Amino acid sequence: MRMKILVCVTSVPDTTTKITFTDNNTKLNKAGVTFITGPYDDYALARAVELKEKTGATITVLNVGESDTEPVIRKCLAIGADDAIRVNAEPTDAYFVAEQIAAIAKENNYDLILMGRESIDYNGGQVHGIVGEMLGMPSISPVMLLDIDGDTAKITREIEGGKESLEAKLPLVLGCQEPIAEWKIPNMRGIMTARTKPLKVVEPTGTDKLTTVGSYELPAPRGAVKMIKADEAEMLIQLLHTEAKVI
Repeated sequence: MRMKILVCVTSVPDTTTKITFTDNNTKLNKAGVTFITGPYDDYALARAVELKEKTGATITVLNVGESDTEPVIRKCLAIGADDAIRVNAEPTDAYFVAEQIAAIAKENNYDLILMGRESIDYNGGQVHGIVGEMLGMPSISPVMLLDIDGDTAKITREIEGGKESLEAKLPLVLGCQEPIAEWKIPNMRGIMTARTKPLKVVEPTGTDKLTTVGSYELPAPRGAVKMIKADEAEMLIQLLHTEAKVI
């Protein structure tokens, strides 16, 4: 039986986007914003495609988002996913998103669930752990290397001060990061076939969102830079103490 892989992706503002807010600073202003697949999710998808090429696995892409995320989903199909599911809801809460992923996973019995270690909008890094708990599966992150041997995953993950190599039985939930694979760019054939690949839209399930946004704010603008000569260590120490107030 072929391995079934679920790749969960986010739709996030391009990293060069100038962020602004609307509705009294409670919503992202999407006007003029280019959205992309979350970069860490791109790594997860790229490794899934490599596993598909090696083992004949099938890949389903899952996104929790509204209709404006479908161009991102179609790009994932163009890269090599076989079909896609979109849960028709705004992904504003990590628990809510995890609950949607878990519900889809329970229906389809995936062998491997991959996603980025975190999204680059909220940078929470929570979803993979919550999904694993909801499904009763091991959850490992951040995964840098992944190989599959039968029903065993051979994994290297980053830990504080080094790396850790381990093995775990499928099914698994993994949060991925570089250098697990190189990002893939869809070719023309992939772009054309993506138009006809199945994209199923389902309504959300489970509990209501558990959090609401009070307000967003931009980081403080960068201050002026002072250049200190290499032989003026005393002045540097004084400025760090009196102005930067870090010592």
